[in-house]
Amino acid sequence: MQASSHPPTSKQVYCLVLTTTATEQEAQNLAQGIVEARLGACVQIQPIQSVYRWQGRLCNENEFRLSVKTPQARYAALERFISAHHSYETPEIVQIAITAGSAAYMQWLDEETRAGPDEPEPEGQFALP
Repeated sequence: MQASSHPPTSKQVYCLVLTTTATEQEAQNLAQGIVEARLGACVQIQPIQSVYRWQGRLCNENEFRLSVKTPQARYAALERFISAHHSYETPEIVQIAITAGSAAYMQWLDEETRAGPDEPEPEGQFALP
């Protein structure tokens, strides 16, 4: 039996948003805040090694990558949230389009990023746990 695929439509487009943090605790706090604010349905945290140039200096650092799955319509609010709660002066905030996915997963993603009946739509400032 073949799984049903849910291509993006004009109604709903999805994306993966990437950011990195210096510590696992910051990654955990940021991930929890994103999901609690319904700005992402799921955030995966992975330890990575980053090599980059910052302010003229070559850096080689351990970091933690957050991969956030969300509707593209949530991107602007998610970017504001990350910027407001991130310890980096210039955090990585990169959006990658999701071109297809299982219908069941995309439906779940929609449900988990929609405000409940007693919750306002997430905009503006947020508090981290």
